[in-house]
Amino acid sequence: MKKLASLVLLSVLAACTTVPPETDQQGAAPGAPAADVASQPLQVPALAQLPETPARTLAGKFVAVDWSTLPGWNEDNLEQVWKAFLNNCKGLMRPVSGSLVMPARAAPRAWQPVCAAASQWQDRPAPSAAAMREFLQTRLRPWRVLDAQGKLASNTVTGYYEPIIQGSKRREGVYQWPLYAPPADLLTVDLGTVYPELAGKRIRGKLQGKRVVPYDTRAQIAASNNQPPVLVWAADPVEAFFLQIQGSGRVRLPDGSMLRLAYADHNGRPYASIGKWLADKGELSLSQASMQNIKAWAQRNPARVQEMLNANPAMVFFSEEAIVDPELGPKGAYGIPLIGQRSVAVDAGFVPLGSPIYLATTHPSSNAPLRRLMFAQDTGAAIKGAARTDFYWGSGDQAGEQAGRMKQNGQMWVLWPRQAGAPTAR
Repeated sequence: MKKLASLVLLSVLAACTTVPPETDQQGAAPGAPAADVASQPLQVPALAQLPETPARTLAGKFVAVDWSTLPGWNEDNLEQVWKAFLNNCKGLMRPVSGSLVMPARAAPRAWQPVCAAASQWQDRPAPSAAAMREFLQTRLRPWRVLDAQGKLASNTVTGYYEPIIQGSKRREGVYQWPLYAPPADLLTVDLGTVYPELAGKRIRGKLQGKRVVPYDTRAQIAASNNQPPVLVWAADPVEAFFLQIQGSGRVRLPDGSMLRLAYADHNGRPYASIGKWLADKGELSLSQASMQNIKAWAQRNPARVQEMLNANPAMVFFSEEAIVDPELGPKGAYGIPLIGQRSVAVDAGFVPLGSPIYLATTHPSSNAPLRRLMFAQDTGAAIKGAARTDFYWGSGDQAGEQAGRMKQNGQMWVLWPRQAGAPTAR
């Protein structure tokens, strides 16, 4: 993250493309602790134990196609897909909460036979690429994603990643910039429980006397004598800021060990760009607003760093997680750890979470094809529309460089159980 090229973060500086997902797990009551589903063996209930729940309407449409129509399908190396597929089934086999606050997810009953077949393999060596392709083609069918008008959908593909920053559990030396756990007085109000027409809408605030008022801004939190608990003190304020934009990240401690800060909550305030603030103040032009230049400005103007950060009223709060498997990234909105270059964020109003998809796009700033099987496991505030996609590149500087340069065009196919008909959501 320290040496990103100038173009890497321009889009993020102008407007955050992916915001942290809600942490309530599908199938759990709002506010319940998130279960570590991926660490458990895949357990597939009998079909009779998966109750039929009301379908949720999807905004787009689908048309069934043959596997031969997927561009580059036979060139995708599927040897690394098995772990992602098993983890995705663990998410698919959770019960449905029915809460309209949660993004739409793939119908569990449709996937039960496929995940049951996969569970028979989980104690064996991962299948070869050829065996994996045969497994998928035998049990699934591709459905081309259409827009609301029934036209073939083609949309923007951006990228995101998990940054790695330097930090300490103690405030000392260069470690002066706090990253917080959720404050005890932060309230989340599900408006749909009171007003059905507002189903899926939430507000965040705090009690002031008998009134619920908006929660504190970043500036108010920084100036408060009653700050939230600090999980980590970061060495660099700009890197800490961008970790908040990404919604999670890894922290390398002074002894060389690593921990993850996972998204836990936010203060409900809208995001604002510090790059635009610097441009409006005449400090940098937007074309100069790379991470390097913002960090250099902060080093030249240490007394104004907090003023710059305060231009963004939004504040993200984190929980601490151990990193057991370095290949696994943070949990997405689906509650499953993301895997670099196999997980994407989608608009769940068009493609339900938990759906395997086939994505046809191009590499960042290139015409070179990027075509592969992915898993729809995350959402984002800017990820709206049929086939709109945010590609998770993984952790660290190289992933960040790829993510920041990615603004391509792409098409999408949902891979759905052959016996279940068209994709459906719950």
